[in-house]
Amino acid sequence: MEETYIQSKLNELKASFEGDIYTDDTMRLLYSTDASAYREMPLAVVRPKHKEDIKLLIFFAKEHKTALIPRTAGTSLAGQVVGNGIIVDVSKYMCKILEFNEAEHWIRVEPGVVLDELNKIAEIKGLFFAPETSTSNRCMVGGMVGNNSCGAHSLIYGSTRDHTLAVKALLSDGSEVEFKALSKEEYQEKLNLKTLEGNLYRQINEILTDKENQKEIIEQYPDKSLERRNTGYAIDILMDSEVFTSPPPLLKGEEPKFNFSNLLAGSEGTLAFSTEITLNLVPLPPKEKALVCIHCHTLMDALKGNIIALKYKPVAIELMDDIIMNCTKDNIEQRKNRFFIDGEPGAMLIVEFAMDNKEDILKAARDMETEMCSLGYGYNFPVLFGDDIKKVWNLRKAGLGLLSNIPGDAKPVPVTEDTAVNPNVLPEYITEFKAILDKYNLSCVYYAHIATGELHLRPVLNLKDPKDVELFHTVALETAHLVKKYKGSLSGEHGDGRLRGEFIPLMLGDKIYELFKQIKNTWDPDHIFNPNKIVDTPPMNSFLRFEPGKVTPEIETIFDFGNDKGILRAAERCNGSGDCRKSEIIGGIMCPSFMATRNENSTTRARANILREFLTNSNKKNPFDHKEIYEVFDLCLSCKGCKSECPSSVDVAKLKAEFLQHYYDANGIPLRTRAIAYISSINAIGSIVPSITNFFMSNSFTSLIAKSILGFAQKRSIPLLSKVTLRKWYDSNNVSKAYPNGKVYLFADEFTNYNESEIGIKAIRLLNKLGYEVIIPKHFVSGRTFLSKGLLRTAKKIAIQNTILLKDIITIETPLIGIEPSAILAFRDEYPYLVGKELKSTALKLAENALLLDEFLSKEIDKRKISKDSFTKDTKAIKLHGHCQQKSIASTAPTKKVLSFPENYSVTEIPSGCCGMAGSFGYEKEHYDLSMKVGELVLFPAIRNTDQETIIAALGTSCRCQIKDGTDRDAIHPAEILFDALIK
Repeated sequence: MEETYIQSKLNELKASFEGDIYTDDTMRLLYSTDASAYREMPLAVVRPKHKEDIKLLIFFAKEHKTALIPRTAGTSLAGQVVGNGIIVDVSKYMCKILEFNEAEHWIRVEPGVVLDELNKIAEIKGLFFAPETSTSNRCMVGGMVGNNSCGAHSLIYGSTRDHTLAVKALLSDGSEVEFKALSKEEYQEKLNLKTLEGNLYRQINEILTDKENQKEIIEQYPDKSLERRNTGYAIDILMDSEVFTSPPPLLKGEEPKFNFSNLLAGSEGTLAFSTEITLNLVPLPPKEKALVCIHCHTLMDALKGNIIALKYKPVAIELMDDIIMNCTKDNIEQRKNRFFIDGEPGAMLIVEFAMDNKEDILKAARDMETEMCSLGYGYNFPVLFGDDIKKVWNLRKAGLGLLSNIPGDAKPVPVTEDTAVNPNVLPEYITEFKAILDKYNLSCVYYAHIATGELHLRPVLNLKDPKDVELFHTVALETAHLVKKYKGSLSGEHGDGRLRGEFIPLMLGDKIYELFKQIKNTWDPDHIFNPNKIVDTPPMNSFLRFEPGKVTPEIETIFDFGNDKGILRAAERCNGSGDCRKSEIIGGIMCPSFMATRNENSTTRARANILREFLTNSNKKNPFDHKEIYEVFDLCLSCKGCKSECPSSVDVAKLKAEFLQHYYDANGIPLRTRAIAYISSINAIGSIVPSITNFFMSNSFTSLIAKSILGFAQKRSIPLLSKVTLRKWYDSNNVSKAYPNGKVYLFADEFTNYNESEIGIKAIRLLNKLGYEVIIPKHFVSGRTFLSKGLLRTAKKIAIQNTILLKDIITIETPLIGIEPSAILAFRDEYPYLVGKELKSTALKLAENALLLDEFLSKEIDKRKISKDSFTKDTKAIKLHGHCQQKSIASTAPTKKVLSFPENYSVTEIPSGCCGMAGSFGYEKEHYDLSMKVGELVLFPAIRNTDQETIIAALGTSCRCQIKDGTDRDAIHPAEILFDALIK
């Protein structure tokens, strides 16, 4: 990229700017999109550390006539944080909780504080910030204020605006202000200020004291009964304050005070730059909660049933249609949350009650069911309590991401997804809306906040097709007219941005739109704050993520991406929803590199975006041959967390492996990569004389040389070889005899075979003792090292060989059992998509019967083939760290079950994600520090705080090495624990 004049000046600013400044193409590409359909390359990306940095940026923007685009998590759905100016990302540094006043129920925060993290602190004191969006585990307060976010419980709690007490901000001249509730006297004092702040008060006073303007606002703004009204600037809310309204005598003292925070909420960063926000907290809801999941035959039944349900005073009602529910079937994580769905409902109403006692909830649920059944609405009404509530809400919250699982280029798009009308007219509104769609032969997804009349309506369009791009605009325009007819709001919570700004004159009238422009020009005369949002927006079907009419290239791959119709569309699954930005405080696996760095370029989203950008636009014969892709993928640990936790099921580990193979085709395979991939061949030679090999690998002088040559971290200890390989021990000790519980095949993976044969030996002895014959069949290595290092052609050969060797002997009666999760799970995860079309069905059948040892034992316990009498009655406490691929592809539930099977054994799972070692990742010198940071997030502190008598259990070989290096504690494989628990 040729550096522009402004970019060169920005780089000069680094001397006085304490945060980070990036002008390179990679960072600009990663910030060119959000969770919307829009894309535009920014001039630069900056991450300020504090308000003084932001002041510098304001003066810079004014001097160089450029713009500042504030950004937090980048989950905006209307293109609010897309633009050609300087992206100001406050999510990394400006994320402190500044003050918490428990007595007065408020909290003061910087704009980068994550909602769920805030509430984890507040709930300790019995409080919470009530508006909770579906993105609550990564969305940030600054973005919530900018968009005036709501959430599922807006029926009783309203929007972010309703709970924003004060905002400290920087104005366009760099001056600092605080906006808060003002008495009439304080308001008058503001009018006398000879500053930009004074100008703001004088202008709004002039606008809202004008009787014609007041009349226009009353006539044009949406129905006041709507909880969700987010179109344009909220001058209607300001007009309701005591300064402009004369309330009846009985209401004296209750009228709202004037507060410019009400205007900033929903202003999308177009008026000022917020640096501190004071929020109102409310008491936690009653502890007795329940969901009634009403199964409806049709969408219309759900729309009419909603009106009935509202009579019973629920705290929330959400809608999911059949398309959303069907999408959950193909997502690993959300499949677990479908337990309550009976049959194939056309739509589902999720009705939440919160009351002081369970009996009252059950009565309300019964009465509601009786009335709805009498009217023919609903056929099943399960009532769910406890942990099941969270599972259902997780299913509902995954809605946006799940929609990307629909194969092909036509996707449900955010064009009419934020309309809100009075719930009582929702059936009629949707009938007319469907007529619009029928006119253009379009289908649609319906879900979200039905209680408050807001449904996320997403017509299915192909925004790569120029005809559908025109339809994108046509449907938006006709819907706007329909919303206006019903006195609704075109935006309920997602804001105007670029998507709806064009239609504000239609929704509110030209006169009010002109007032908005006047307000923008007074607050921000040089338009440095997020221009072209709300006012002066470009056409809503311009600057789209995909270039209309551009052919999607068909790229040959080694993995089978047929389900996605190619690797590019697999990357395009990422819609930018940012689920990969949750922290270790929230929990889960995805994404360990982001958790440790808090950098956008270390997210799953960034990796999908960078791959999409270059595969779409590369002019090279090998479109993977770009160092920019390599650099963004470099910190991916291939933990597989994204495969299960990303609602769109973006499998970045798979994408990374495919990318690396093609990148190496163009640039050669590094020595270290070859050494790691072929480690089993190296170990096979070393195992001829393991004592000599181990001497050289453990000797400080010789190991230093080896590590230096291979690029391994000096602080790492290299795994040593076992005295005898597992296969050799098996060949010497295998005695043919009858076993009462049948026969199993053990996969002697390359790690257990060479490095930890003692675990394999104990696993065999455990199974024998429990009545199972164990056979190690002929097979090759798992191929895991080749997969993780991107040598896919070799991995493909191995997968084919193992599938052919094992296909005729592995059945449900004689399963293949594995000790190392990363090895055995290759059969379930990668093999079916490597072996080719001819063997795919065979590989899938083999995958069904490829089990972790823990899974097998759990099944056998259920069949009552294993008795507690086989195990000691001694008391043991165990802390378990689950392998990240196990948690993603399988589950830790069987492990906890079998480890707690001995009568007095108790198991607690450490709430850790990836350990940080991730195969060879943590051994590599440039990744060592990050690897240890990942370990320090949760795992290491949890182990250090565990007493010495407690057993630390870990299934993965790399996990055990990481735990040893990071805590000096020995972690034990469950096979060893259970073998040692046998009554000898």
